[in-house]
Amino acid sequence: MRNIRLLIEYDGTNFSGWQEQRLKGVRSGECGVGSAEIAHSTFSTPNSESRIPTIQACLREAIHKITGEWVVVYGASRTDAGVHALGQVANFKTSSRLPAERLVPALNHYLPREIVVRSAGEVSEEFHAQFHAKSKVYRYTILNDPVPRAINRNFYYHFHCPLDVERMKEAAQHLLGRHDFRAFCVEAHNKENTVRTIKSLEILKSSPPEADVAGHYPLSASGGLMDSKTKRYIHFFIEADGFLHKMIRGIVGTLLLVGSGKVGLVEFKRVVEARDRSLAGPTAPARGLCLLKVNYTENGTWSGQ
Repeated sequence: MRNIRLLIEYDGTNFSGWQEQRLKGVRSGECGVGSAEIAHSTFSTPNSESRIPTIQACLREAIHKITGEWVVVYGASRTDAGVHALGQVANFKTSSRLPAERLVPALNHYLPREIVVRSAGEVSEEFHAQFHAKSKVYRYTILNDPVPRAINRNFYYHFHCPLDVERMKEAAQHLLGRHDFRAFCVEAHNKENTVRTIKSLEILKSSPPEADVAGHYPLSASGGLMDSKTKRYIHFFIEADGFLHKMIRGIVGTLLLVGSGKVGLVEFKRVVEARDRSLAGPTAPARGLCLLKVNYTENGTWSGQ
């Protein structure tokens, strides 16, 4: 058996996450698209419970069409519904002798346009995308502007109130290192290990592109709190040895309370130490979150990335 590792990019907007689900009316492994022509169209019924596909199911179905095998696809991270990825890593085992480099165009032919396999390579039989990961890096993006934008609206969370980024940076220092992050996750059982190590957490601001699609600025309403020169995008880059369910979104939601002046720095530290989800802020929407890369060595990523 050969072990194949994939580097995958996807727009998670119209998917119910990475993890395959056995929903009523959907065959195991069914992506919810029946042909190459349909697969390359945008999903038109994202609210149909029995037809919302998962990334894992779409990959399994595409692999089946190429190899004739129903394989198990192991993903490095089980991203939630609506979460995106630029550097998801997965692996599967196959008896097919098709060269790894030919898998990339073949898989992309059968996958929906929202999912792209960037590279494929044969690895040792022992490699496991999830269990061998040393750390994962995510980015959460906020558009901090009085007025939202129509373009790329599925890739950021619009937060219209002004934010004190320096204040959020100061609060974020309390999250670095090894802590119990129970206060920021959801559905954690009492016996579940909720201790994780955050290796880095950076909060950076950036400006929109030089011009919008119409070739002009400003996009904000006249007299708003922010003008065309304001760095309106706020990015949270976070690397950890692992993440709990919706942990990043819980952290971002609470830091937004700090940035908007609703939670003080001392109070934020108490939230971290209290391990009580009811004391933390709301869970930020999934659309602002993106898996950037998965590290498989202490100092870098798999060479295929």
